[in-house]
Amino acid sequence: MMTSKTSLALLCDFYEFTMSQGYFKNNKKNQICYFDIFFRKIPDSGSFAIFAGLEDILDFVENLSFDAEDIEFLRKQGIFDTEFLDFLTNFKFKGEIYAMREGEVIFPNEPLLCVKATTIEAQLLETFLLLSLNHQSLIATKTNR
Repeated sequence: MMTSKTSLALLCDFYEFTMSQGYFKNNKKNQICYFDIFFRKIPDSGSFAIFAGLEDILDFVENLSFDAEDIEFLRKQGIFDTEFLDFLTNFKFKGEIYAMREGEVIFPNEPLLCVKATTIEAQLLETFLLLSLNHQSLIATKTNR
């Protein structure tokens, strides 16, 4: 579980915010989407990998919110509408996440985690989910070998 007071809300590729504003401006903020996370190749020519990172992901998702400093940083970029920033001020993930069990053996091209959420919710999770799963699964896999 993450205990740092540092906001992780902005730990995101910038295009996640510009895409989210695009969904917002085009009345797609309530459109439901699904996205699956998978990997293509097992590291170091191994035969399997180990799924890891779910606890941090769920903690991040449950606590994802944008504080005044986050909103001010985005406002200073000069490209986000006030309405979109107001939307982020009240952001709370309400979607669903389906995932492999922590420590489970995984293989290339199989869904490891599925997000069912609005387009904006899913978009804003993408970077953290990929960073967390890729890094922690790599460590778990190398430790297992």
